[in-house]
Amino acid sequence: MTDSLDALNKKLDRLIDAVSRLAPPPVPQTDLGVADCFVWQADPGYLEPVRKVNRVDIGLIRGVDRVRDILIDNTERFASGYAANNVLLWGARGMGKSSLVKAVHATVNASDKLDRPLKLIEIHREDIDTLPKLMGLLKAAPYRFILFCDDLSFDHDDTSYKSLKAALEGGVEGRPANVIFYATSNRRHLLPRDMIDNERSTAINPSEAVEEKVSLSDRFGLWLGFHKCSQDEYLDMIDGYVRYHGLAIDPEQLRAEALEWATTRGSRSGRVAWQFTQDLAGRLGKPLRD
Repeated sequence: MTDSLDALNKKLDRLIDAVSRLAPPPVPQTDLGVADCFVWQADPGYLEPVRKVNRVDIGLIRGVDRVRDILIDNTERFASGYAANNVLLWGARGMGKSSLVKAVHATVNASDKLDRPLKLIEIHREDIDTLPKLMGLLKAAPYRFILFCDDLSFDHDDTSYKSLKAALEGGVEGRPANVIFYATSNRRHLLPRDMIDNERSTAINPSEAVEEKVSLSDRFGLWLGFHKCSQDEYLDMIDGYVRYHGLAIDPEQLRAEALEWATTRGSRSGRVAWQFTQDLAGRLGKPLRD
């Protein structure tokens, strides 16, 4: 009898162990005090701290002085507890839209005006429909948050933009007072032009269909446009990078090589300037500053 009970207990222990392994792991607990930047992991639903943020010094972002100052002012007001707007940074590729968001966050936190640090949370484009869940986690926290989505846009048959509209300004509860939303996009209206045109041509009421599509951008109180840079602005960007990283090269040679690099790439932008700087540092055998 005892042997039978022992055998049964062993089987039950193995069954319990197997069932335990099938259960999902517990959701990690987020400590908002361990970092100033986080990435939202929608599944299982927690904020992953980022110990070392990939960003550049704000002084190295050239050719966007006006929008830089506007974004700093809006961010400072929000971080200080005053009214501020959601921001859409749109326009030319490689002109520093996402870099500016991260640099402005660091600049505002470096000031001595804040009682608590401003937190930056990146949310991936594919997780936009989980925004309400994320905001629910943040609204009771003793910090203020920038929710940041890089390269935000919506394709055909994608209805998650409706979740974003509701989270930003709609819904019964609305956006929490301690949360603001910054997004970058190559498109000002976030939706494909042909998608809007199709709505216009097939809808019973074309104007109402178009309004439904383009009104998402209206949820952003600030539209900051980024445009292609001139040759002088491109060379100024490279000069700034070269000085910052201490790369020794003859100015005329630097200019000639930088222009040739832009020609081979077929464009001039902050991204192209940075890629040239990395290539130059490698050829000179010099490390880049962190």
